[in-house]
Amino acid sequence: MRAGWRHGGHWLFTDFNAMAEDYYQVLGVSRTASEPEIKKAYRKLARKYHPDMNPGNKAAEEKFKQISGAFEVLSDPKKRRLYDEFGEDAAKIGFDEKKAEALRAYRAAASRGGVGEGGPMPGGGADFGDLFEDLFGRAGASEGPGGFHFSTEEGPAASGPSRGEDLRTQVQLSLSEAINGTEKTLNITRPGRCPVCGGTGERGPVTTCPTCGGTGRARRNLGPLSFAGACPTCGGTGKAAKPCDNCGGTGRVTETQRITVKIPPGVQTGSQVRLAGQGAAGLRGGPPGDLFIETEVLPHPLVRREGDDLYLEVPITVPEAMFGSEIRVPTFSGDVTVKIPPGSQSGKKMRLRGRGVPSLRGSGRGDQYLVLKVVVPDANNAEARAAAERMRNSYAKDVRGDVRL
Repeated sequence: MRAGWRHGGHWLFTDFNAMAEDYYQVLGVSRTASEPEIKKAYRKLARKYHPDMNPGNKAAEEKFKQISGAFEVLSDPKKRRLYDEFGEDAAKIGFDEKKAEALRAYRAAASRGGVGEGGPMPGGGADFGDLFEDLFGRAGASEGPGGFHFSTEEGPAASGPSRGEDLRTQVQLSLSEAINGTEKTLNITRPGRCPVCGGTGERGPVTTCPTCGGTGRARRNLGPLSFAGACPTCGGTGKAAKPCDNCGGTGRVTETQRITVKIPPGVQTGSQVRLAGQGAAGLRGGPPGDLFIETEVLPHPLVRREGDDLYLEVPITVPEAMFGSEIRVPTFSGDVTVKIPPGSQSGKKMRLRGRGVPSLRGSGRGDQYLVLKVVVPDANNAEARAAAERMRNSYAKDVRGDVRL
């Protein structure tokens, strides 16, 4: 987005679209990708570039942040819709629908020649500074060799405190950990509160801003236009102080911290655990964001999970199947004794009530199903072969007689 105005016989422009990598390209998906496709791409890249998998690798750390930022937007239908419409300007307006309406109106006016490159200027004074501040929230003004321009960059002259970003990470669990709950210790790299200035972004005494006299507002007339917005000196706070040298006035620095998170019983792949206040530190003393931990449950070699129910294939011998028996079988809450009914066939299901997965929402547990599998003796065993021969004529009917396609 470019804004333009005439000054001294020349058109001056400011560009609000800094070049940034496309979020779809970051995740390696098409712009028409479905939500499952986006989530699958994110998981694959997150595992590859996660700081825990690349200790000390700054490039991987930056890539992981980039991937997480792209997923944060594209996994949210509202944010994705605004991103598709406005590109990275959607982030500058905080994915705010009201500001989006204002930005649509601005672009519509620009397309009709109301403002912008080569378009006619309004006959009277137009307060575009207020419009830009409404859109971007922290429009600070400064004067360079070519004239007046707006800046939307973070820095010492930016506006007051703002909430930190929400962060996302992923943790892998065994099926046993997912069923019974567990604790995990993670290394989280995030923007943390600056230890030098305490997160305020300022050092030294705080005084009234000499430019705006403490109002936080400044107006600049330029030909037929009047630009009003946040004071360029104090960024709209009305106060002046030396920016902190350690954090550059943002109030935060990158930190890596070990945190322990409790995973509740019953989670599955895609479940999220929210840690309030454990996200990025706020800017200039603002409150921190939240940390969302997404769980990925690894496949179990013997047990299959379907919702809150579990399925375990249990081998039994031919005599156990024919005559019945009592056998011990494992569950994730301890071994139990099960009675096998006489005449059981392979594939028979037996239910163990309440031995499945705890319900993540509400009370109760699922069930565990035992799927019986009859195992025949070794064919090289002479005694077994003789017994099988004697059984050959014991079948009352053709066992495949009902198999028809």
